[in-house]
Amino acid sequence: MRYNGKAHVRWDDIDAFGHINNAKYLTYIQEARFDFTWLSRVRAGVKPYLVDMVVGRAEVDYLTPIYEAGFDVGVDIWVSRIGNSSFDMRYEITSDKGVHAKARTVQVAIDMDTKKSRPLAEEEREFLMQYLELDSE
Repeated sequence: MRYNGKAHVRWDDIDAFGHINNAKYLTYIQEARFDFTWLSRVRAGVKPYLVDMVVGRAEVDYLTPIYEAGFDVGVDIWVSRIGNSSFDMRYEITSDKGVHAKARTVQVAIDMDTKKSRPLAEEEREFLMQYLELDSE
C-alpha cells in the first residue's frame, strides 16, 4: 500500500532557470512524510508514529522539470526496507504532467535522550509493514 500525500509548489520555489529548484523536492517529500507519520494520524485521532527519526541519507532522481507554481503535487510514499533501527522510504512526485521525481530516504529512529539510533518498536514496525513494497531494482 502507498500513502498518497501532497505538497504545495510555491512561486518562490522557482529558480533563475525558470524551474523548481532541486532542493525544493526534498522539502516536498519532507512535508508529505510529516503528513504521513504525524498530521494525518492526528486528524484521524490516532497516535502519530516515528516522530523521533532523522534522515540518514537522501537521493533524488529528477525526471520532468516543473515550470510553474501555485498548485499541489502528489507525493506517493511507501517503505522499501525495514531494518533494526532504520528503514528506507520511496517517493514519487507527480502532477498531471507526469512523474517529476523519484526519491529515496533512509530514516533512522533516534532515542531523544541519547541522540543515538535506537531499535524500531514493534508498533512502529507494524505501521511500516502496511506500506512495505520490496524493491525490484
